[in-house]
Amino acid sequence: MADNKETNSSKKGGLKRLLQSRKMRHGSLAAGITALAVAVVILINVIAGLLVDRFPDLKADLTGNNAFGLSSDTEEYIGHLKKDVKLYIVSDENTFTSAGTYFVQAKTLLDKMESKSGGKFTYEFVNTTENPNFTKNYPNINWTTKTNVGVITCGDQYKGLSLDDCFTYDQDYYNYYQSYQWTGTKIEEAVVKGALYVTSDERIVVDVLTGEGESGYEGLTALLTDNAYQVNEVSLLTGKLDENADFALIYAPQTDLSEAAAETLRTWLENGGKYGKNLIYIPTVNPGVGELKTPNLDALLNDWGMELNKGYIYETSDDYRWNPNSIFTYLVDYTDYYKENLKNPNVPVVTNYACGITIKDSNTAHAILQTSDGAGIYPYDADESFDVKANVKGEPLAIAAEAQKAGTDTYSRVLVFSSSTMFSEEIMNYYSFNNGAYFMNAVNTIADKDDETVVIESKSLQADTLGAPTASTTNVILIIFVILLPAAMLVVGIILWIRRRNR
Repeated sequence: MADNKETNSSKKGGLKRLLQSRKMRHGSLAAGITALAVAVVILINVIAGLLVDRFPDLKADLTGNNAFGLSSDTEEYIGHLKKDVKLYIVSDENTFTSAGTYFVQAKTLLDKMESKSGGKFTYEFVNTTENPNFTKNYPNINWTTKTNVGVITCGDQYKGLSLDDCFTYDQDYYNYYQSYQWTGTKIEEAVVKGALYVTSDERIVVDVLTGEGESGYEGLTALLTDNAYQVNEVSLLTGKLDENADFALIYAPQTDLSEAAAETLRTWLENGGKYGKNLIYIPTVNPGVGELKTPNLDALLNDWGMELNKGYIYETSDDYRWNPNSIFTYLVDYTDYYKENLKNPNVPVVTNYACGITIKDSNTAHAILQTSDGAGIYPYDADESFDVKANVKGEPLAIAAEAQKAGTDTYSRVLVFSSSTMFSEEIMNYYSFNNGAYFMNAVNTIADKDDETVVIESKSLQADTLGAPTASTTNVILIIFVILLPAAMLVVGIILWIRRRNR
């Protein structure tokens, strides 16, 4: 029995000596520091997660094309909203984000837009299966289609957003398999365009004239609608121009106006002597068609001091030719008109097969877009013997022109853009050109409307997903991993060295 007591006493003494040993003390200290470091890292992650949920802008974007970051135009617009705008996404959150990476990306961008808006822009998910009455609040949206993404609202005004509005996909793949292969998100552009539409108090009316074989104007009408203009289609053969319309648009007619229709336009532009009306004329210019005979439209332009050239403008200056293999596709210069309010006047306008305009009355008309002095006119009936170099005019030629006539209160204007391809959907989808932005800037300036045109590229994750980080992200990484962590390790090392030296 005594031996057992001695054994137990010996064990207790050994345990005590072990706990008080230098090895144990240092080992415990190391284990304690390790446990503390792990706890700190976990705590930092928890806090960081909470902060990112509360402040989405804290999320670092390491993609090469800033795919999870807002464009400067979006930040500028969304940060200055004056009215409350709300987006309802017709899906529950899990279903939406599980549809693919681009939908997760879209939610991240929406979070950042909400954060940047100062409470003026909000969004929420709505499951229409659980809330079947939701769609009844928006009767002008076609709810029978499965392509609805959401509804953007401001007060009583609303606009539906579709998959085509919000995402890009491989069209050939869809046509073949009837399923989507997503290639990018346009959620920023869709929300900004929707907000522009629903926050507009007054719609400026644009009548698009039809009945003369016009086609291809869908890109311009979509651009006008996105910028909160009311676009109507009007045939002068069966109807008349809206008295409240400020603009009339003739886009690529295949035949001439009748004498009666041309006279209707003259009367409308004069507006009983008050003027204040605006006609935009974009003639058909197609090398496969050649010259179209339009004497009544020509006479109308002549009344306003302008005349279309009988041929195609070509460009010989290498600095202006966009396509080195074609003298008919080139960049043009801005004049002093409608350039001032462009968001980026350094971005050019491109044209393709333009006939150009001769200014016959400089007191009435002037060029608004023009070539270099290395341009010439290639006649419609020219043959292979035509000398391109020898027929350079040596002065800028008008690609677009404007004529003004003053009334008792204001001006009426006739604007002519001499290339129907300048405003095709394909050309305006090139973000490296200002074609759509210039058109809208001119229309907004004439209408005395604030230019809120926002051009935002779709965001893709397919290339350089983990490319070079942005400068702000680089700075954060530099501070954490190059400065803070090494400094913390140095401090801990110094403390341990001092403690061991003093023992």
